[in-house]
Amino acid sequence: MKLSCRAASRLISAGMDRPLTVAEHLKLRMHLLLCGNCRQFSRQLDLLRQAARRAGDGAD
Repeated sequence: MKLSCRAASRLISAGMDRPLTVAEHLKLRMHLLLCGNCRQFSRQLDLLRQAARRAGDGAD
C-alpha cells in the first residue's frame, strides 16, 4: 500500500480534476501524513489553482 512520491504527485494533480476513488484517497492521505515534500506540493498546487480562478474571474 506504499505510494511513491511520483505516484502521490499524480494523484494530487488528478484529485484537482476528478474525485479520487476511496482507495486512491486513502493511499494519498497516508502518504501525505508521512511526506512533507508532497504536502508542500499539494499546498502549492492548490494555491496555483486558486490564483488561476481569481485571474479568470478578473479579480485582483
